[in-house]
Amino acid sequence: MSKGKSDVGRLWAEFRHAVIGPLIAVAIERGQLRGEIERLAANVWKHPLGGAPVQFAYSTIERWYYQARSEPIDPLAGLARRRRSDAGVSRVITAELAVLIERQYRQHPGWTVQLHVDNLAVEVEDGPGSTHGGSEAGSTPGGSEAGSKPAAAAAPMPSYSTIRRHMRRHGFHRVRVARGVATEGARRARQRYRECEVRSYEAEQVHALWHLDYHQCSRAVATPAGAMEKPHLLAIIDDHSRLICHAQWYWSESTETLVHGLSQAFQKRALPRALMTDNGAAMRGEELVSGLGELDIEHAHTLAYSAYQNGKIEVFWAQLEGRLIAMLEGFAELSIELLNEYTLAWVEQEYQRTGHEEIDSAPIERYLGGPNVGRESPGAEQLRQRMRRHKSPRLRRSDGTITIERRRFEIPSAYHHLDVIPVRYARWDLSYVHIYDERERRVSRRIFPLDRHANADGRRGQRSVALPATHGEILDPDTPDTVAPLLERYRHQYRQSGLPPALLPFHTTTRPGRHKGGKKS
Repeated sequence: MSKGKSDVGRLWAEFRHAVIGPLIAVAIERGQLRGEIERLAANVWKHPLGGAPVQFAYSTIERWYYQARSEPIDPLAGLARRRRSDAGVSRVITAELAVLIERQYRQHPGWTVQLHVDNLAVEVEDGPGSTHGGSEAGSTPGGSEAGSKPAAAAAPMPSYSTIRRHMRRHGFHRVRVARGVATEGARRARQRYRECEVRSYEAEQVHALWHLDYHQCSRAVATPAGAMEKPHLLAIIDDHSRLICHAQWYWSESTETLVHGLSQAFQKRALPRALMTDNGAAMRGEELVSGLGELDIEHAHTLAYSAYQNGKIEVFWAQLEGRLIAMLEGFAELSIELLNEYTLAWVEQEYQRTGHEEIDSAPIERYLGGPNVGRESPGAEQLRQRMRRHKSPRLRRSDGTITIERRRFEIPSAYHHLDVIPVRYARWDLSYVHIYDERERRVSRRIFPLDRHANADGRRGQRSVALPATHGEILDPDTPDTVAPLLERYRHQYRQSGLPPALLPFHTTTRPGRHKGGKKS
């Protein structure tokens, strides 16, 4: 393994101190220093890096001696390699060339240093404004006008190492570029990453913050339909203890599977104070958002295109693939049921009990020993009722039904006086729908889909609240015709205005719908 510059400097300082140690450990009388240095120069030493035999000249050892004497408190500091006065200053990278390097890096941050050097060489050779594909009219083949010299070519092209040092010194490191993502959100995320620091963080208590995410398995598993697909693992991890609160494989990454797994984590562990997820479609489902609000759990989203904020669970994926999936590579008859069983066993028997480098203890030990701010979870039925979406469809007064997800539901007659019916439901389970009392914040009555065949028997129940006596009645045909009083007033006022009639009466002797010829019009 190669050593860093700081390690090499420390080894050389310690080696030099060991060589001149006999000279500074005791008081040397006047006139004896030269003989002592000559004796040390005659010795054969082992090189501090390679271990090969090496000797040092009299002048070298003498210089080391006086360097150590110049720092009586810390002799190693005096023996360390001194920084050059021109360190960090390049006499080859001109101001124009530095601008080219920065512009090229801003445009292509995913390029390697070698690719930057190769393209920069073309820029330097052709000069600014060149088409890089031939000379323009009135220009020389070099890309500039005759008799002129490009500004960037005033200095020779620097070497690869020079450009590499310049790019490292200015923070121009290669970054992974998301292909095909050119949205405004992606641009802002890259800008924020360049301008703002990235800091590691950790919650102070158990259940103060959970992380949740999906991971697609690297291995395909046979589905019940006979196809080979890669399942998705839903994992929920506690930020403080790194404990896996729940892990389960599913065939899809959806809000339905997310609610199914998260409800199990609540009942197995506790209700957390906050939950952090990414901005995937499953994490933005109304069932999840509404349910977390009902349970008083803060739902925090990672910034767009900033997966590093969920880094703790990303580390878990590496352990999962490197150990669990690796141990199953020779097992051919793997199903999702067996995969879930093996995953649960591996998580509980190995991961939870193995020391974690970041927390310096096993996750289960820190989970049990740390300060806990979790809350008791409701039961399965209460969680099922809360992890649903809210909707207020309009009541059809003709038959007392509402429409949910293009399905008709019958509403009891006790609610027919309402204009809209607040309901709670999950899109994947329309057999479990309830009317919701918004003032009491609780479900009041379960409703069921419209059964047309059952209604065909002709039997009808009595209304809970009878309609008014005139509701739906037809006027008696013997009742004399009457006109509304307001319309009669308008007619009287129009007649009293004295204005001439606004129309001319049309008199005809023919029957309606026929012309004089007797034919139908």
